[in-house]
Amino acid sequence: MSENLLEVTGLQKHFPITKGLFKRQVGAVRAVDGIDLAVRAGETLGVVGESGCGKSTAGRLFTRILEPTGGRITFEGRDVSHLSTAALRPFRRDVQMIFQDPYSSLNPRHTVGSIISAPLQIQKIPTPQGTKKAVQELLELVGLNPEHYNRYPHEFSGGQRQRIGIARALALRPKLIVADEPVSALDVSIQAQVVNLLDDLQSEFDLTYVFIAHDLSVVRHISDRVAVMYLGKVVEIAERDALYASPRHPYTVALMSAVPVPDPSRRDRAQRNRVLLTGDVPSPINPPSGCRFRTRCWKAQEICATEEPPLVPRAGDPASHQTACHFPVVEGEAVQGRSPAGASA
Repeated sequence: MSENLLEVTGLQKHFPITKGLFKRQVGAVRAVDGIDLAVRAGETLGVVGESGCGKSTAGRLFTRILEPTGGRITFEGRDVSHLSTAALRPFRRDVQMIFQDPYSSLNPRHTVGSIISAPLQIQKIPTPQGTKKAVQELLELVGLNPEHYNRYPHEFSGGQRQRIGIARALALRPKLIVADEPVSALDVSIQAQVVNLLDDLQSEFDLTYVFIAHDLSVVRHISDRVAVMYLGKVVEIAERDALYASPRHPYTVALMSAVPVPDPSRRDRAQRNRVLLTGDVPSPINPPSGCRFRTRCWKAQEICATEEPPLVPRAGDPASHQTACHFPVVEGEAVQGRSPAGASA
């Protein structure tokens, strides 16, 4: 898993804010504002962060559903940042997306067979045994009945619809799949089934995943590495076990402390260790200078307001564990802002 399949450098996506009759631009929402990432072939890279941090926008940039404002996207060594629609067609065969909402990502007027066969027809991929047979095999692969070929999306449950979305993404046998919160709209028991299905498919087809989620427990189960985003930036990235055992960025520490603990015997201790952040998330229209987390950080000092910390390995960490913080948290350090015993998480 040493070869990088996808690399992004300085990636940006700014959505313009216009005003008046002539749509004069008066500002921009900096959804993604300069991220550097590499996705290794065969791995699962988890991307986590609270709502509005830009992780879903980043996923749409990786798949080139959105045109980047700045930066560079490289896939298998080829720059795909600003390709035309026609030039993107071969890229679409190798990179697919599973969308968050299984209820809105499937066209209600089309049958399941039509939905899953659409990528094959658009890419003009020959199917020796016929398109219907190929679609039925895909349905069986994701745990659905081949007889569902002629049914419509409204006849399925949420979990079944998400399986249809997975089958559509697999139709072209891609190398990279970006899964944008694929289980967040599903019941907990169904979430486990879908996550296990993705795991099995990865082993069978040698897939590479970018798994976007806000559920840290799910990310821990499925990911090899984890990137943490805050307000359009990656603030920490590390191997899964290293990140969960020793988070370095104060924001990551706060996120980890918010993970619900199912064991009642450990719940009181978890509540005592809960880090409560003060203040609101700054606006992506006008983010703070320097470190973007400094307005909510208990370790912020003067340098945090003037210099943006680079995403680099900190003292004592391996090269794979990178943190964008001037004063990273060290193991055993006392953390301010912890809630008192019995406080609500």
